[in-house]
Amino acid sequence: MTIEIPVLRLGVAGYTEGQQKAAADIAAAAASARATWQLGSFADADAWWLEGSRTVVMPNQHLRVQPAVPSGRSVQLALADVDRPVAFTLPVTAPGFRPAVTFDLGQHKAGVAVLHKFTEWLQAMVSQFALASSIADHQPTLAAGSWEVLRGGDLLAVVDLRLGAAVMPGTTCADFAEAGWLIRDHGAVSIPSNFARVSVSQLMWQYAQRTARDLLPPHYREQKLYFRRPPRLPQRQLRDAHLLLMRELSERPGMDFAELQQATGLGEAQLVRYLSALYVVGSITSNPKRASGAGARGAGGRDSGPPDQSVFNYSMLEPSRPPEERPVVYDRTAPAPLLPDFYKG
Repeated sequence: MTIEIPVLRLGVAGYTEGQQKAAADIAAAAASARATWQLGSFADADAWWLEGSRTVVMPNQHLRVQPAVPSGRSVQLALADVDRPVAFTLPVTAPGFRPAVTFDLGQHKAGVAVLHKFTEWLQAMVSQFALASSIADHQPTLAAGSWEVLRGGDLLAVVDLRLGAAVMPGTTCADFAEAGWLIRDHGAVSIPSNFARVSVSQLMWQYAQRTARDLLPPHYREQKLYFRRPPRLPQRQLRDAHLLLMRELSERPGMDFAELQQATGLGEAQLVRYLSALYVVGSITSNPKRASGAGARGAGGRDSGPPDQSVFNYSMLEPSRPPEERPVVYDRTAPAPLLPDFYKG
């Protein structure tokens, strides 16, 4: 059994090329048994480092971080709306601005200490990754009932399509390596109040963005694919490529992997990763009987492949429609501007 360690992404703004290199070196040195760190895109990062000397406070109290390289863009944000850890590189020169976390980028150990602190603050995300990794290892059939994950007599997690997933704070992949999965009747489990709770779709979507594991079944590379339904996720979590793939499969059901490559211009590795994310939340299928109405009509009702049963019945991740929920018209326009509201040029 593979014990995975999640990769947390650090975004930086206002840094010179030399500062970016220093930040990358610090991120590599901050690896631990709980998580590793690497530099990533600013919009998708789990935490931010901002250059204090290039941060100004605007009249509306938003912050603007000026670029330090010719090709860079300024970043504007409101700290009150930021949903991830933030630290500022000294010196902070904006008059009257006193950020909660500051450090000297020239002090290697200080930067590592900040990232270790960030890992603690992101422990819910780390534990959720560990649970999702265990799901991929054990492949439980989630539609069959509720599941408890036990290590000895200790409850580590609960997974139920209706209740969602919940995991004990501080749990790591190593903890799940010694645990067992036990099925219960639907409604026969309860979630402790101190467990971090998340929808199963959110849990697996985040895992698909981070794991190095290949989650796409082999037959998805060979057989025709169909659009099933949009992911039950905030739109800001979807990239243009996800929307593009959903649009293509909705308008042209029955495209195969090679045809999707040609239609989207994505490389093989990129296409695998984007399709994997849509697969684990039940948004695409190789079975036309599970396709959306348009997909089913385009398939002519023929079953071109086996039911989606690899890796815990991903296509049965959630009921096709929750009780008493009205149909929603989804906009699958692509490409679309999906950068978060706090990120502006």
